[in-house]
Amino acid sequence: MNEGPLLFLLYINDLSKTINNKSKPILYADDTSIIFKNSKFENFKNDINIVFEALNRWFEANLLSLNFDKTHYISFTTKNNHQIDLDISYANKLICKVLDTKFLGIHVDSTLSWKIHIEQIIPKLNAACYAMRSIKPFMSQETLKMVYHAYFHSIMNYGLIFWGNSSHSVIIFKIQKNIIRIITGCRSRDSCRELFKKLKILPLQSQYILSLLLFVVYNKDKFKLNSDVYNMNTRQKYNFHLPSSTLSVYQKGVYFTGIKVFNNLPQSIKNLGNDTKKFKSELKNYLHAHSFYSLDEYFNVNRE
Repeated sequence: MNEGPLLFLLYINDLSKTINNKSKPILYADDTSIIFKNSKFENFKNDINIVFEALNRWFEANLLSLNFDKTHYISFTTKNNHQIDLDISYANKLICKVLDTKFLGIHVDSTLSWKIHIEQIIPKLNAACYAMRSIKPFMSQETLKMVYHAYFHSIMNYGLIFWGNSSHSVIIFKIQKNIIRIITGCRSRDSCRELFKKLKILPLQSQYILSLLLFVVYNKDKFKLNSDVYNMNTRQKYNFHLPSSTLSVYQKGVYFTGIKVFNNLPQSIKNLGNDTKKFKSELKNYLHAHSFYSLDEYFNVNRE
């Protein structure tokens, strides 16, 4: 048994305790990230300096040094705001600013457009299509479905809860429809909706809806009911409260979109929220039956 990684994690476990409440440290395996937020630029710089002074003391006390080749910072802004440039230094060395970074296998960019992440997985998904086309003459449809889930779906679904609402995801859906046509032997212009239903494979946006809703029911303590916010006695009182925001990047985020999607569920499925196994089963049946191609389709289905 290699105890090195475990001992290293124990060694750095108290790192987060050295940082004050002006930031939020995230430690995962040997990756460490620190999140700062402040509405005032001057306070923002001051918070960073205070935290880095504490980090410097911790590194010196533990006889460790910072790897500057793997250390950088990224500032998150909306598309209409200017990028914030900070002179962040540690041990008299400047820490470089980047416009995107890879975090736990997901490429995160400064405007949270997810464009770079999507561009990174496109070649992998195209390679899966090529492989599927090559083996199709020798495999049954059931075997091809297994290959799809192992080789294509696993890549497409990773981090989907974050980037699934991006306008750039449309190219991923086109590739998914391409591989569905390969599995079924259909022509390039044939409609795929019934093929998705037949194969019991969810279209990209339906899979995104599934990911969102499972996140919501597994983390219900992170959401407020309408009845907790307003003194109301209507059928919406057991819906989750939707925060007020006009910021597009927030409205496209997991929390806001998750609430909207959950509140639009049929009541019979919402009522299963306390039984996650039944909820997941009925939700999958619902999504397979409708095979939604977009969030608009999903939001409009109960209004018809």
